[in-house]
Amino acid sequence: MKMKTNRFLAGLKAGEKQVGFWVSLASPYSAEVVAAAEFDWLVVDLEHTPGDMQTVLGQLQAIAPYNSTAIVRTPVNDPVIVKRLLDLGPEGILFPMIQNADEARAAIAATRYPPHGIRGVAGAARGNRFGRVTDYYEKVESETCVLIQIETSSALDQAEEIGGVEGVDGVFFGPADISADMGMIGQPLHPDVWARIMPAARKLMDMGVPVGTLVTDPAMAADLLNDGFSFVACGTDVGLLAKATDSLLTQMRQSIDKEKT
Repeated sequence: MKMKTNRFLAGLKAGEKQVGFWVSLASPYSAEVVAAAEFDWLVVDLEHTPGDMQTVLGQLQAIAPYNSTAIVRTPVNDPVIVKRLLDLGPEGILFPMIQNADEARAAIAATRYPPHGIRGVAGAARGNRFGRVTDYYEKVESETCVLIQIETSSALDQAEEIGGVEGVDGVFFGPADISADMGMIGQPLHPDVWARIMPAARKLMDMGVPVGTLVTDPAMAADLLNDGFSFVACGTDVGLLAKATDSLLTQMRQSIDKEKT
């Protein structure tokens, strides 16, 4: 058995526009519901969810039969956690809250085997199909996508240095935390937030570094993709479920009131 090509990573290198979605419910069943839609890429989130290694495993197994690339967001830039996640076989890792180039280099090192990094070697794990992928050690680094997340004003000022670190496949801007860092918490789509993000994004684009983000406004997500962003997530499972249930209940209440009058 040979290592398969990472479609998302190949798409980044080819300059394709890729639409993503956030998986936060920590459930394999709900992950499969989302995966069946076949977004280009999905983030299985461990930073802001009740998920753990076992739930991530189930979510990856649920996503695997479909054509979405599974990327796991580690809760922290910790080589032990990253090692365990990579052994589960995601096609990429998203590192949150990277503040500078040194932290980006540490993230890359956690995804690389010696002598290029510090990842520990597991003889048989889901990532190498329990030892059956014969070229795993030769190919895994080139087929695992490493995304670095910029989420503060300080990191924005260092975007070029962060994005220029060897091994960074893409830079992801986190508007929720950037807005909070700017004193505008809860306003990730505010024009002032994006006026701060876009110059950094442009510099990275000019360097040839793919850039991405998550925005829950589909029109804005499309605009960003049409304006040079390479990978944009347009929603979250939690967000859609909350909005849909609120909307359904409101509709029902209004219908009941109308019938009474």
